[in-house]
Amino acid sequence: MKKIHLLLLKSFIRPFVVTLFIVMFVLLMLFLFKYIDDLIGKGFAWYTILELMMYNSATNVAMALPLSVLLSTIMTYGALGENYELVAIKAAGISLRRAMYPMIVIVSILSIAAFFFSDYMLPVANLKYYSLLYDARKQKSADLLPEGVFSNNFTGYAIRVKHKDPDGQTLRDITIYQRTPDGSNTTVTMAKEGVMFRTMGDKFLVLKLKNGVRYEESKAEGSFDPRQQLQRFRFAETEQKFDLSSFKLARTDENEFKQASQMMNLKQLKFFVDSVQQQVNGSVAMNYKLVTPYIKYFMLPAKPGIKKYIPADKGGVLKSIKSTDQVMALSSAMSEVRSVKDVLKNRTDRYKSDSMTIRRYASEVQKKFTLSAACIALFLIGAPLGAIIRKGGLGLPVVISVIFFLIYYIISTIGEKSVKAGSVSTFFGMWIAIIVLTPIGLFLSYKAATDSVIFDMELYKRFFNKLIKRKGNATL
Repeated sequence: MKKIHLLLLKSFIRPFVVTLFIVMFVLLMLFLFKYIDDLIGKGFAWYTILELMMYNSATNVAMALPLSVLLSTIMTYGALGENYELVAIKAAGISLRRAMYPMIVIVSILSIAAFFFSDYMLPVANLKYYSLLYDARKQKSADLLPEGVFSNNFTGYAIRVKHKDPDGQTLRDITIYQRTPDGSNTTVTMAKEGVMFRTMGDKFLVLKLKNGVRYEESKAEGSFDPRQQLQRFRFAETEQKFDLSSFKLARTDENEFKQASQMMNLKQLKFFVDSVQQQVNGSVAMNYKLVTPYIKYFMLPAKPGIKKYIPADKGGVLKSIKSTDQVMALSSAMSEVRSVKDVLKNRTDRYKSDSMTIRRYASEVQKKFTLSAACIALFLIGAPLGAIIRKGGLGLPVVISVIFFLIYYIISTIGEKSVKAGSVSTFFGMWIAIIVLTPIGLFLSYKAATDSVIFDMELYKRFFNKLIKRKGNATL
């Protein structure tokens, strides 16, 4: 029995590691394709891109791990069935359920590890990833002076270079507009050619201009016209410096991102949800106190001289009073309603916002557990499917695993969006995918244990042929 368990474990570990790396690589490529325009051409150091890719890989574990478990289990049991090793195991008197015990133990360990990863490591990886990605996307392009357009990369300047030589440093037909603090362009420098280079430490960009002219407009003494006086300077060679500090990657304080739900562990999420819930409850109690003064009750006091009270007409209380009093009563009531609406309007918006925040953070709490449950549910689907289809490799198992994973992903996404919209409860919306897939896995496990042939196409052909013949005989 130990040899069989070792055989199953060896057959599972290799495809699991391979499929995990393949899925992680595919998801990493999707990340690069999505943000390639925000990363290329900004002068980042190679280790910054590598750091961003590493953090992105850590955030993709939540999607890659369930898919890898599903695909590797289908491949493992499919290969065992294709090589008739499952037949030999059953011939030795060992049932499929008993043969699945070591796999169940391994997947359970993976599920526990996935929970601790999502609770301790994933919040840190999300914090590092999203903060670095935010800084990288807002970074200015490293192409300081593109050809044929006015560049506003340097504060207070608009620079146009008509042509660049192949060396990338020699410039032709340069125009520089220098803006004043009020936004006007009173200084213009034009040069036929120039050379640009950076100083040590990339602190400044220096433009060495040749054969040019500089125009400056200014106001004369006692004049309010800023362009009354024009000065022209011709030069054979001059230099102009531009500060490059804004082109260096400036890191935002990570504490500004720590309040997001993806950056919190289970303890922090529960504390945050409880705190916001207390605020909502306090706000509801305060609403009642604010509205109460606008609610007025009128009671007719009992007098000893009145022996009988005449009830109001069936049309209501308004029918029993004069028309002028009706107009006054209705206008007073409308005024009270408008006052109540004005008081509650802003508080209602705040209540909706707080409720949405609670649902979002509560759904993140459930995510810590659904990742582990997804690994077990997809294993219950993958193992019997592999035993039924009896195909190993990366052919049919990949197709089937992708189909079931898409079903899981679509259902879980719909459930999560429904939770955040407030359409369903948090528990039901976040666990709906597990609730749907677990019975399917148990059904497939039963079919695999009873040697079902649900994927035998010949069986379905014979069934439909018999059905067609019966219909033909019935029409005759």
